[in-house]
Amino acid sequence: MKLDYHMHFEKGSYDEAWAEGFFEAAKRRGLDEIGISEHSHTFPEFEALYYHDLILDDSFIGTFQKKWLKSNKFKYTLDDYFRFMEKLRRRHPSVKTGIEVCNFEEQDKVRDILRDYPFDYIIGSVHFLRGWAYDSAEIKAEWNRHPLEEIYDWYAEEVEKLAASGLYDVLGHPFNIRLFRYLPDFDVTPYLERVARAMAKAHMAVDVNTGTYYRYPIEEISPYPDFMRVAARCDLPIITSSDAHKPEDCGAYNDEAVAYARDFGYTHLLHFEQRKRTEVPLG
Repeated sequence: MKLDYHMHFEKGSYDEAWAEGFFEAAKRRGLDEIGISEHSHTFPEFEALYYHDLILDDSFIGTFQKKWLKSNKFKYTLDDYFRFMEKLRRRHPSVKTGIEVCNFEEQDKVRDILRDYPFDYIIGSVHFLRGWAYDSAEIKAEWNRHPLEEIYDWYAEEVEKLAASGLYDVLGHPFNIRLFRYLPDFDVTPYLERVARAMAKAHMAVDVNTGTYYRYPIEEISPYPDFMRVAARCDLPIITSSDAHKPEDCGAYNDEAVAYARDFGYTHLLHFEQRKRTEVPLG
């Protein structure tokens, strides 16, 4: 099967005509099924967690992040989301309803928010390191203030916290900390293995994500080969995704993601339904 389980409506609105573009792109690219995984910052239920976790002082990071939180965020409730997905399901019965949740410190509060909603799958992603949105180009200068080995350690620690919560089915775009081409000159194996062990214990899948290939300077599929080798040795399952933020990007480079996964010995990927997973043939 050809699947894409990681994409977002945030560049548009909950308008059926606009959302139809995702399904049209999926059809053009021969996808069998797609799943929407709205960012947690879409929903006001998560707003307090962002204000608790992010740096929001008068530094250049804090100033940017305060503006970021006021821009196109928290505009639909989870109930709005499920109602809209039900409308889409009338035309596209197989579409899946997922969510991508940031690495909040208070995972018990995340659990309380999510528990009453029938998601098909839940992605947990590391988007912040010590309150810094490291993937934001506008505050990229912060990378120069930290030793890269420290960043790898922080990243591994955040994945371990996500995994320990037991809330997540998938780790989103693993090791996308390479996105701005800050590449290590030290042995990263201990960090790769920490992340893989945590994921294996939590039964989390790897998001083989093409977003870092076509949207960021690194121009590589996440996770990069070193982690894919570790993931394969640990028998971590996978999904494939485009991380599309616009309709035309749904399924982008899916064939390349399939071929990439095959290079590491993968022959199957996960299909989700109401948090239940089954293995299906890859591609």
